Amino acid sequence: MIGTFWSLIPPVVAITLALITKEVYSSLFIGILIGGLFYSGFSFTGTITHIFQDGVVKSLSDSYNVGILVFLVVLGTMVALMNKAGGSAAFGKWAKEHIKTKIGAQVATVVLGILIFIDDYFNCLTVGSVMRPITDRYGVRREKLAYLIDSTAAPICIIAPVSSWAAAVTGFVEGEDGFNLFLRAIPYNFYALFTIVAMFSLILSDLSFGPMKKFEDEKINYAEEEDKTIETKGTVFDLVFPIATLIILCVIGMIYSGGFFASGEDKKGFVEAFSASDASVGLMLGSIGALIVTIITYLIRRVLKFEKIMACLPEGFKAMVPAILILTLAWTLKGMTDSLGAKEFVAGIVQSGAGSFMSLLPALVFVIAIFLAFATGTSWGTFGILIPIVVAIFSNTDPELMIISISACMAGAVCGDHCSPISDTTIMSSAGAQCVHLDHVSTQIPYAMCVAGISFVTYIIAGFVKNPFVPFIIGTAAIIGGVIFLKKRQAVAK
Repeated sequence: MIGTFWSLIPPVVAITLALITKEVYSSLFIGILIGGLFYSGFSFTGTITHIFQDGVVKSLSDSYNVGILVFLVVLGTMVALMNKAGGSAAFGKWAKEHIKTKIGAQVATVVLGILIFIDDYFNCLTVGSVMRPITDRYGVRREKLAYLIDSTAAPICIIAPVSSWAAAVTGFVEGEDGFNLFLRAIPYNFYALFTIVAMFSLILSDLSFGPMKKFEDEKINYAEEEDKTIETKGTVFDLVFPIATLIILCVIGMIYSGGFFASGEDKKGFVEAFSASDASVGLMLGSIGALIVTIITYLIRRVLKFEKIMACLPEGFKAMVPAILILTLAWTLKGMTDSLGAKEFVAGIVQSGAGSFMSLLPALVFVIAIFLAFATGTSWGTFGILIPIVVAIFSNTDPELMIISISACMAGAVCGDHCSPISDTTIMSSAGAQCVHLDHVSTQIPYAMCVAGISFVTYIIAGFVKNPFVPFIIGTAAIIGGVIFLKKRQAVAK
């Protein structure tokens, strides 16, 4: 079963069960169990050993994963601190004076998400913690908030030259100028660009469809869920300062991990250091530094007593337990899929079919990247599999088609990651919005699939015209036209 179609069965079963049963923990574990059985040849002891020793323990002992978990816990603690100090409440009052409508609250969420382009994990949790009180006040469903967060996380990071995603893509392009290729691929990243167009079109037209419409038609009052134990001394400063500190120190942490502060020959420039950075290390160091600065600032300003600050540590950890549990299971499932040779199986399919239809290859790569990222829950893993294959196929034959295909790989990986219930960013978007994870997945998929369908057509066009502007104009017109059509159709139905 290793290196064959069977290698993709565990994640497919897990995702299917999750969507059917609406229960993510058991669905992920069943997928893990199937992967363990396939790998061990249905041996009882072999299955148990592979699942726990090679799966769970290996995932939780991986230094990158541990760094992300530390970042999650620290960020949860900072959110608890900002809420307890009254910073979030004060910002909510300020926003109430300046943001007057439901549409304004959603636009502000998207703009903040676009501004926090450094890293998708950071984006998901920060935007959620800052904007949730405001969107709650104007009756924006948390499922819609989760969609807006998720759509301004990976899609923004993948078109931002200074981001952890740019660093990851650059690292996968061997034998070429990775950063230059990344910059040239941005105009062809149709899924990311169209996702932004779609978000603004949906918000400004006040349109919802599919499962999202059912949720939005159900009015809900989130005011009852607000924490009544917050302090009254907090001001907007007590939210803005910790967030600004977090951003600055996370950037410093990332360039530190990339060698910006090294000496001699190891020292690198800002862009080069960012390209070589380790997001896990950078975010972990930056968040811990920001937490220490925030605690000291709150003590100096006397907005929180020391014992209440310490009480926020376990409170922040508890808030992140669901996300940590899902992440651990998702990482373990990815380990099962990797051990079964799913990467090699997909790579073989792409290489065998590459020669006969070169101009259609960007669209084909886009579809394969969607499926692979959806099944494995990882964009970066998809980059690692497909980008080296694309470079090998096109590097000496058609450089422009190589750029389009690399961009199609990145776009497809982001799309699959966007839709997958076992994706890190999907999980963290649910955590940031504090909504039921599978409700977020089910409401987001129709939106993402509509954009994916339009992106697929534009990649077919781009493969022949080899120009980003014509496909972009056609795709943008299709999105806006589709929104207008659905809006009129709903108006007639009423």
